[in-house]
Amino acid sequence: MIDLYTFYTPNGRKVSIMLEECQLPYNTKIIDISEGEQFTEKFIAISPNNKIPAIVDHDGPGGKSLALAESAAILMYLAEKAGRFYPVDKCQRAITNQWLFFQMGHIGPMLGQAHHFRNHISFKIDYAINRYTNEAHRLYKVLDDRLATTKYLAGDDYTIADIATFPWIVSHDKQGVDINDYPHVRRWFGSIATRGAVKRGLSIP
Repeated sequence: MIDLYTFYTPNGRKVSIMLEECQLPYNTKIIDISEGEQFTEKFIAISPNNKIPAIVDHDGPGGKSLALAESAAILMYLAEKAGRFYPVDKCQRAITNQWLFFQMGHIGPMLGQAHHFRNHISFKIDYAINRYTNEAHRLYKVLDDRLATTKYLAGDDYTIADIATFPWIVSHDKQGVDINDYPHVRRWFGSIATRGAVKRGLSIP
């Protein structure tokens, strides 16, 4: 059994979607980051950077419990555990890693800042709003150009790169982006949104 420590964020939903896709049994444990629950000693023992999501796999390698934080590391671990959504072919795995790390290094941080400065401060900072909204549009264009030539981010197959990126695109309107301006992203987004496991994963917690 896997314990999933999570909250209502795109990073949290990556892992709940992955667990649903892989049909791995898990318990949901809500960490209310709005109340500072991520700073408890018990949670920091699981997630040293006091961030969600995190997991504890009570049936980890060699039958030992494994605590793991950082959403990309969790996705890679679960993919290898389930044998799904992570290509065995070395070239395809490298391409999957490229787009997974693109999400971690660019999509998440930049879209998160656009969302924050546009929606979550009581006063407006025009420089920050413009900077991060413009960067959001640039990144959507990168995705759109890629998806003009491939069905999914890493190629013909749905992978952890798509699972990592999809939850960040859900709130495109709050990032100042009209998804209709990026037709290939819209097509990709629509196809993933219809998956039953994705619908279930987005509802957790």
